[in-house]
Amino acid sequence: MRLATESIVKPLPSHLFTLHDGNAETRWEAMAGQGYHTPNDRFFVRNHTATPRVDAATWRLLLHGPGLRRAVEVGYRQLRAMPARSVDVTLECAGNARRFYDIQQHEPAPGIQWGLGAVGVARWRGVLLRDLLTMAGLRDGAVDVLATGLDAPYVHEGENLGHVRRPIPVRKALDDVLVAYEMNGEPLPVDHGFPARLIVPGWAGIASVKWLGDLEVSTTELFTPWNTLFYPGVTTMTVKSAFELPWPAVLEAGRRHVLRGRSWSGNGRVGHVEVSADNGATWHPAERRGPRREAWLTWSVAWTPRQVGPHVLLARALDETGAGQPPRTARHPFGYHFDAVVRHPITVTRG
Repeated sequence: MRLATESIVKPLPSHLFTLHDGNAETRWEAMAGQGYHTPNDRFFVRNHTATPRVDAATWRLLLHGPGLRRAVEVGYRQLRAMPARSVDVTLECAGNARRFYDIQQHEPAPGIQWGLGAVGVARWRGVLLRDLLTMAGLRDGAVDVLATGLDAPYVHEGENLGHVRRPIPVRKALDDVLVAYEMNGEPLPVDHGFPARLIVPGWAGIASVKWLGDLEVSTTELFTPWNTLFYPGVTTMTVKSAFELPWPAVLEAGRRHVLRGRSWSGNGRVGHVEVSADNGATWHPAERRGPRREAWLTWSVAWTPRQVGPHVLLARALDETGAGQPPRTARHPFGYHFDAVVRHPITVTRG
């Protein structure tokens, strides 16, 4: 059993996670046999500093700023007593799949070299942000909502950049954003934002600020290091697909294997997935597992490999907007938005 890192509280066993300098990536083989949601114990962790311990009894969420008619403080019990909503939402780091810029396209990008495991789906329960903004009296001229976390200030190249904070436009805040206090039917684990966090559906994970303590509503557009220096121009996420297999995987020749995986998109539902085992010469539609749902599509396809040796599996998806996965994607200077088909290595052995 691998112990928690200095910046993460929960255990990080090596069969569930790959560690990246204080961050934890879910191993896709750890999702094999799991249900629709990513269990809390294997949900990826992206921290800028370290997981704080926040006392729910004294915690307050402050809503303030010129875009509101009055400042409001909300305590934990008050938040939980408000009308609630439960939603299945995908959270994904903007740099998920960054390492494939290097290993597939030979165009390395700086940052954490995530594979495909900086993503997860949970059922989040909480209060719609628009209900809180309405309670505080949202003004007609409101432009941005700046969410600030309670983790320690972040120091970058010797400069203290302050607490993690990222604005979202009011139009998004009034749409589907949640102030969540539960994850998969349990109070938020400390690594995932206890006592409350934002959940911003479809957007990169940086928008879903953890350990939420402050919401400032402005009447002008707001800028912070987390939408200028880091994550500039990053909002919705791209289409991706992953097999629930080790990297690399070993399969036996002459046997029928049911390959399972998941596909997702920040633009909307994934409607179609196909898989290739011959380097893209032919593609076969995957079968949907369970009902079609918003967060990601679970699928399976049967494959009986005949030839021993190295193989590559490919999976590609289309979402309801028509966005899909190209063979190659344009390099992003920060390694964001990788959406190309990922080449999953397989070794086929004799039985």
